Amino acid sequence: MAKVRVAILGCGGMAGAHAQRYKKNPDVEIVALSDVSEDVVNRFIERNLKDYEPKPAIFTDPAQMYAEAKPDAVSIVTPHTMHYEHGIQALEAGCHVLMEKPMVTASDQAHKLAEKVKETGKIFTIGYNTPCTPEFRYLRNIVRNKEMGKLETVTGWLAQNWRQGTKGSWRQDPSLSGGGQMYDSGAHLFNSLVWTVEQPIKDVLAFVDNMDTPVDINGTVNIRFADGTLATITVVGNCPSDGAGMYLTFEEGRVEIDGWGGSWIKVFRRGEGQIKYPPIPGKAETPNDNFINAILGRDEPMTSPLNGINQSELMDAIYESAQTGQIAHPKAR
Repeated sequence: MAKVRVAILGCGGMAGAHAQRYKKNPDVEIVALSDVSEDVVNRFIERNLKDYEPKPAIFTDPAQMYAEAKPDAVSIVTPHTMHYEHGIQALEAGCHVLMEKPMVTASDQAHKLAEKVKETGKIFTIGYNTPCTPEFRYLRNIVRNKEMGKLETVTGWLAQNWRQGTKGSWRQDPSLSGGGQMYDSGAHLFNSLVWTVEQPIKDVLAFVDNMDTPVDINGTVNIRFADGTLATITVVGNCPSDGAGMYLTFEEGRVEIDGWGGSWIKVFRRGEGQIKYPPIPGKAETPNDNFINAILGRDEPMTSPLNGINQSELMDAIYESAQTGQIAHPKAR
């Protein structure tokens, strides 16, 4: 079987993870890399693909990369506000797309990008960790099938030393990032929430603290879903100790889970207490492996433009509420 010819657009820190994952996948050939200068790309190769053969072609213009290297697929790992333009360009060039999170930074862009995906018929996934884990798929089935009754509340938290770690980078420039810690690392937690609950969001009330920076560092968000499920999410960017968790309560039990990476789960059912580790079918895979398997027809994509739409609508409402001090309502679809 021919290998999937993959390009990587954007050669910053997170792109290294994409390169390492593709390098280990026997169904992938990394054929091209692109960033703003050849210097940036060459340093990336030295760090991540030093012994990779054949050496990927180097480009500073994505359009030229698509025309000359002719990749089947691309990982887009550029600053957040560039995702929409780069996603449209890649789809029009005939590529399947793995977009780093968040998909885009405005809900109108999310809807337009989803239309382009539908028009082209290409695979389009987003680099979220948790949907690619059997733990979160198991949890979503509990919610879908009401195995422990109705889901009533969700409490999620994430803490990182993000303020210090991103100081001076594009991540603290709102013209490139679209927002702060809530749009960056917080995107994982918010996607874990909406991916699992699968309900329209009715009301959002948010508070943020920029801590004398141009973007949000700490934030708290209260959410009411259309079916009455209540959620509270706290995203922290000024903590020296990293961590993340989600706690879901049901009529007949509760679930604790790693909301960042889906690496662990604890289930408590009425009358049974804690189930040490429930029998969960399947195995974890990276977003990159799921992307390639979906292209090859071996698996369904675990994420889709709908995830990007849901999160974009939520983020628009979060920042609207934080700015106005009032409850905001995501745009109805």
